[in-house]
Amino acid sequence: MATGIYECLFLFDSNHYARDPGGIAASVQSMVTDFGGEILVSRLWAEQRLAFPIKGHNKGTYWLAYFKLDTLRLKELNRTCQLNESLLRFMFTKIDPKLVDALVAHAQEKVVIPIDALQRQAVTVGADADDEEGIEVEDE
Repeated sequence: MATGIYECLFLFDSNHYARDPGGIAASVQSMVTDFGGEILVSRLWAEQRLAFPIKGHNKGTYWLAYFKLDTLRLKELNRTCQLNESLLRFMFTKIDPKLVDALVAHAQEKVVIPIDALQRQAVTVGADADDEEGIEVEDE
């Protein structure tokens, strides 16, 4: 079985979310795990006015999730989302494995700076005219 890593942006009915915020989080979790998937990160993204009404709603709650799932089960998950009355819209995107760590860290609101960028910054900040190496580390 081929496992893919996916990003999904769910758009929930704000009224359903306001009545049961924990239930929305649990429903995202259960939708994925019921098909053998694993949630990497799942969180509230935003609650805002929609650009145009969707199913009679002017306001929506966006929920962002990253998860691993067997690619053959994605079609079933798609159908489950279509039948969920709380969901107004949703969109799955397959993620390149090289980007997973950075996207998950960003979704968890962690700052990710590549090591080579840190080294360039240290050289730029720590360089003196007399210092050939450019990096000085002092123990505190």
